[in-house]
Amino acid sequence: MEEEGVRRWVVNISKWDPLPHDFSSALSLLPSHQHSSITRFIKMEDRKRALVSRMLQYALVYDVMEIPFPQIIIKRTLEGKPYLEYDEFGCKFPNFNFNVSHHGDYVAIASEPLCLVGLDIVSFDIPKGETIAEFIRCFSSYFSSLEWNNIVNAGTPDDVLIEFYRYWSLKEAYVKAIGSGVTDELNKVDFSHTSWTDISAKVDGKVMTEWRFWLFELGERHWASIARGHPRSAVMSYKSTLKKVEFSEDEYRLGLNLPSVDFTNISVEQLVSVLQKALDFKDSH
Repeated sequence: MEEEGVRRWVVNISKWDPLPHDFSSALSLLPSHQHSSITRFIKMEDRKRALVSRMLQYALVYDVMEIPFPQIIIKRTLEGKPYLEYDEFGCKFPNFNFNVSHHGDYVAIASEPLCLVGLDIVSFDIPKGETIAEFIRCFSSYFSSLEWNNIVNAGTPDDVLIEFYRYWSLKEAYVKAIGSGVTDELNKVDFSHTSWTDISAKVDGKVMTEWRFWLFELGERHWASIARGHPRSAVMSYKSTLKKVEFSEDEYRLGLNLPSVDFTNISVEQLVSVLQKALDFKDSH
């Protein structure tokens, strides 16, 4: 059942206010080599985001792939995209991969069994010390003239900001799906939509028929974008981590057209219990 590999989990970290002891016991559930990438942050908010992001990765991989906890190895490409390193555990799905994102109050993860997946969260923050028009002007080169027209003519300054962030998050989701990690790719992809539901994109004027895109409202002034596309579009460093890149037309269509699922809200306490269970299982075997 390939749809079992399609997951969308989101955590609202504004609801989690851990005491130092709670934070360190949650941290202790993760492999020790992951700790410094969390504790290097000075601000507690940043530490929380980094911790929950990694907890989501390990919990989702354990839950979906049923890999014994000590054998879950999550690494990052040179561009910083996390991936699961799997050898004998690769048989469950043709090309399992996942992506994480955080902004504002939310941290989320998305996974796919065959297609590439990219995820980007945006919080419609109003920039400090500058107007919305000044803020978005710096980014105009990343948008096509059609996208830019839709942004600047969206209505009130707040409508303009929201329109800007929706386009931006879709572009980021695409760049994150292919694993490039560079903003140069953002202006290559040109989005069009009908009321933000039927979303399509072009690259260099050609319609991207092997891709699907979605926008989700997460909570007040927060949205998430998902990009699902062909593994052969991945950049080299990420492609080399994938189990399988070439698929027949029928196989690929099946993966591309899997039902898109809504985000499931998960609390940090639930994440802790999944990881605790994984560790207890390890200790009892």
